[in-house]
Order: sequence, then structure tokens, then C-alpha cells
Amino acid sequence: MKSFKNHLSLVVALLSILFSMQVFIIVDRAIEAYKENLAQNYSLVIVSQKNIDTKDLLKHSELLLEVNPLSADGVIKKLNAGISKKNMELLKLTIPKFYKLKLKRYPTPSELKELTQELLSYPSIKKVESFAATHDTTYKLLLLFKTVISVFAFCVFIVTLLLIFKELRIWQFKHNERMSIMGLFGAPTWLRSAVLFRLAIVDALIASMLAFVLFTLLSSSEWVLQQFQNIGISVVVFDKGLDFLLMLGVSVVVSTLLATFIVLGHKEEV
Repeated sequence: MKSFKNHLSLVVALLSILFSMQVFIIVDRAIEAYKENLAQNYSLVIVSQKNIDTKDLLKHSELLLEVNPLSADGVIKKLNAGISKKNMELLKLTIPKFYKLKLKRYPTPSELKELTQELLSYPSIKKVESFAATHDTTYKLLLLFKTVISVFAFCVFIVTLLLIFKELRIWQFKHNERMSIMGLFGAPTWLRSAVLFRLAIVDALIASMLAFVLFTLLSSSEWVLQQFQNIGISVVVFDKGLDFLLMLGVSVVVSTLLATFIVLGHKEEV
């Protein structure tokens, strides 16, 4: 029963690390997907004195994806009352040209400022409407959310590392006498510490499998998928190949490294 409790405490500690790590990955994917969604719906409007060569303008910045002219017919129709046909034609010639610019990705505030300056330096462009205030607010909110999740995941990781180290230390004390006797008979360090490393690796495998089952269920949960659909994005909650290998690697590396530190510390004490 005590052995089961010791295994359980170590597995839960490793599982908490894997859980916080995967949640951070999901949030990062969600933010990137949301940025792509914003990029599709975000655009700039430029005002030019004359027609612009759209192909030439696209070469002006790597951020630009599309340049589409905006028709001024709607504005002209509103002014149509009491205006002769001849004056209407003159108005069409003198009215500024408007263009809608689509971007390849959602820019940072600094990138948006730089793009605006580049566009204003282009001949005939007199005004650039980037909706900077709204853009900056949205971008800062995304950045704040990601930062909060990162700090939380880091804190969980550090606290859990300390718990795992303490648990392995307890196992070392329990097997201290056996390890010392084996040392007197000339057993190498790796053989004396085999039980500790076996515990670390077995519990790492168990924690990885539990995490695999947990996130497989979450990735197929209608409620979880619905939350992403509500904000108009699609996110891979759990990649059964890549994410599981990452979990397995992290859990095995963390547990064996901590076990190694304990063994080296024990060697110095002997």
C-alpha cells in the first residue's frame, strides 16, 4: 500500500507537469489560430490621388497579401441628387482612389507602424487608415493572456519539480541501507540505484499514458470543440503522435535527471 502511494504521488506530480505543458501548447495554438482569423478579417484602407499599380505596391512590403480597389460608386450615388451627368463624370475623375489592403498575417504594433510609414512613402498615397487603436488593444490582450498562461505553467513546473525531487529523495532514504550494502560488495553506482531509476522511468511511462488518455478524451469532447468554434477558430487540442512523444520525452527526461542528481548527491555523502 505504501509502495502504491509513493508511485501515485510521483505519477500525479509528473502528470501535473504534462498537463500544464499541454495546456500551454493548446493556448499557444489557439492564439496563433486566432491571429490567422484576425488577419483574414483585418485590412487597411489607403487613399491615393491616382490609380495605383497593385502589383508594384505588393512588392513594397512583405506583409501585403492583396490590394483591391474600392468602388466609389456608392458615395457618388448618395451625392447624385441635383448633380448633372457632366458634373458627375468630373466628380468621378477628381474623387480620391481608395484601396483595401489584406495582410499575410496579423502584425505586431511595431510592424503595423512600420508598414504605415512604408505606405505613406509610396508615391500618390496620402492617407493610411490602419485602425491602430483597435488593433493595439486586441494584440495586447492576446499577449497578456499568453503571458499569464506562461507564468502559470512555469510556476506549476517549478513546484512540481520540487515535489518529484522530494519524492525520489524519500525513496532513496528507504533503500539507503540496501544501496550501502551493495556498495560494500563493490556494486557500481548504476546498479545500486537501479530501483530508483526504475521507479522514475516506470512512473514517467504511467504519467505519459494517463496524459495520453486524458487529452485524447478532451480532444474529442464536444464541449471543448464548441468553445473554439464559438470564437471562430479550429485548434488541434492533442496530436496523438507529436504531442504524446513530447510528453513521453519530457516526463522521462525530468524524472531520470532528478534521479541522477539524487544518486550523485548520495555518492558524495557516502
